[in-house]
Amino acid sequence: QVQPVESGGGLVQAGGSVRLACTVSGRTLRNYVMGWFRQAPGKEREFVAAISRNGGRIRYADSVKGRFTISRDNAKNLVYLQMNSLRPEDTAVYFCAADPNLIGVTTLTYYRSSEKFKYWGQGTQVVVSS
Repeated sequence: QVQPVESGGGLVQAGGSVRLACTVSGRTLRNYVMGWFRQAPGKEREFVAAISRNGGRIRYADSVKGRFTISRDNAKNLVYLQMNSLRPEDTAVYFCAADPNLIGVTTLTYYRSSEKFKYWGQGTQVVVSS
């Protein structure tokens, strides 16, 4: 019933930048904790970043700290993942995830696990060439 939808991605040269965006069709984005995950070919899905409902709390995977930025604009009903200084190892399908946080979790450490997010997008491919 709730369907996150990603946009952006594509083929990028190493050192370049890409900004992904995500919305939740037919819903008010401000009501959801939002996250980004990625899955490289032949590998398990891994956490990238998460942001609280009001944008006040943010978590990043160690592999992307200092290069990626997650943000949200609730007025535009969008969450973003700005990816700078891209490396070939960043090549993956990137997934947007949403959770209504009905139990009132207050730490984003909880959301570093994919099983904590209830709703998932279909993913968008990012390929970084070298």
